[in-house]
Amino acid sequence: MNRRALLGGLGAVGLASLSGCLGLVGMDSHESSPAGVDPAVREETGYEQTAIDEVVVEKEVEVSAYSETITVTNYKTTHEKSVELPPLGSRRAAVFTVLTSPQIGIAGRNFNPVEDMSTNELVDLIAENYDDIGDISHEEDGEITILDETTKRSRFSADATFNGHDLEVDVHVTEAVEADDDLLVTIGVYPQYVRDQEMDNVFSLMEAVDTDAEEEEDNVDGNESDGNGDADESDGGNGTESEDSDGGENNESGDDLLETVE
Repeated sequence: MNRRALLGGLGAVGLASLSGCLGLVGMDSHESSPAGVDPAVREETGYEQTAIDEVVVEKEVEVSAYSETITVTNYKTTHEKSVELPPLGSRRAAVFTVLTSPQIGIAGRNFNPVEDMSTNELVDLIAENYDDIGDISHEEDGEITILDETTKRSRFSADATFNGHDLEVDVHVTEAVEADDDLLVTIGVYPQYVRDQEMDNVFSLMEAVDTDAEEEEDNVDGNESDGNGDADESDGGNGTESEDSDGGENNESGDDLLETVE
């Protein structure tokens, strides 16, 4: 699985489509707040918060005889964990992402489509944007409580590649819940052969989502793994030491994001 594409795109997929209906709102700027996971649960499950990234979408919208540029700032908080990946050894192939998008409404109408997206629609958006993850099939549904709100969770299976090796993965997606003035979605991905351990860990992370994401030193603003599985692992514990990024995946232009969904 090309995790740089996956991690960079998860926050942008679907969210970019918001700009198509924002001209009706009459406001030119909307921003969510980042959310994360309780640090105690991260430590217990072995996941490390590796990045809090802005996903900024801009588009010029014409309203009658006028036009305005609408800016929507969304946030994705990325957590990673190293698992054994034969024959590559220990690699950060388990990923949990928390996405937030601002609720945008006027006169009682909500203009953010994330709120009404089903888990099937959310996972379809992933499939439409990545060449190396496909054959997605629905496995099972359930319920989970996030921020005191019960919501639907779904598990899907998919074929993927990681550093040139074929890999079967599980993809867990939750439907949107309200997080103060935002909408929040969680997505977890891991190799299927660690399902017995990581499925319960993903559920624990979902239940421990916190709206006060910590901006941890050396882990914020793009310090994601390189997506090729060639990460430097720590020499103790869970091997989830933060990595340096080339910085080129953050704050993508709105035009580029819109091209992925139009």
